[in-house]
Amino acid sequence: MASVYQINKGVGRPIIFKGLKAQYIAYLAIGLVLLLLGFALGYVAGLSLFLLMPIMIVFGILLFFSVFRLSHRFGEHGLMKFLAKRNLPDHIKIRSRRLFTQLNKRSDLMNSIQNK
Repeated sequence: MASVYQINKGVGRPIIFKGLKAQYIAYLAIGLVLLLLGFALGYVAGLSLFLLMPIMIVFGILLFFSVFRLSHRFGEHGLMKFLAKRNLPDHIKIRSRRLFTQLNKRSDLMNSIQNK
């Protein structure tokens, strides 16, 4: 019997699948493909299956837990906002007032052009 999964619950809402929200579904899929490629490369390289299988299982479990943790912690857009906020400077150093005095002159010039 085939299972039917409800993926999209409405217009404007993020895609949710088994508790994963939005882009985290893609992160999990990409991670699983990388695990599969890693297993294939290890097998072709001649590594023992007794060594390769536990390594892939551990990495798979770590992948699932980390992606689900990120999904629950940050939500749909939270990770992008978190990463963007880390790149903001703490403060801005301005050593000259000339920038601000020129702003006033430029705004007066723009206002006079717009009023004509």
